[in-house]
Amino acid sequence: MKFKYIAVALAAAAVTSCAKRPDAIVPADIPMAAYTGQSCPTLKTELAKEKAALHAVSKAQHDAANGDAFGVFLIGVPMSSTFGGDKEGQVAVAKGKVQAIENAMKSKGCTI
Repeated sequence: MKFKYIAVALAAAAVTSCAKRPDAIVPADIPMAAYTGQSCPTLKTELAKEKAALHAVSKAQHDAANGDAFGVFLIGVPMSSTFGGDKEGQVAVAKGKVQAIENAMKSKGCTI
């Protein structure tokens, strides 16, 4: 009887600790003021850099989510999240920076 409760608890923990898909992660709140003092060409360069960083970390997060799904399916443990593969915070910050830079560019009348 105790084994059933332990199995249910482990299954619930495994399902809730899986890595999120990158598109399901909410951007962090990055203030636009951090970028408004920069020129349009500088903002364009910064935006390209941040979009590249977002793409790279989103790919890592996507791989972590796939690894977790595979691990839970095979052994009941989200492997990527367990071993540090979850990059949710980094994806949120990168998304927030991209939004802040784009908003700063719009407020200055820069072309995106």
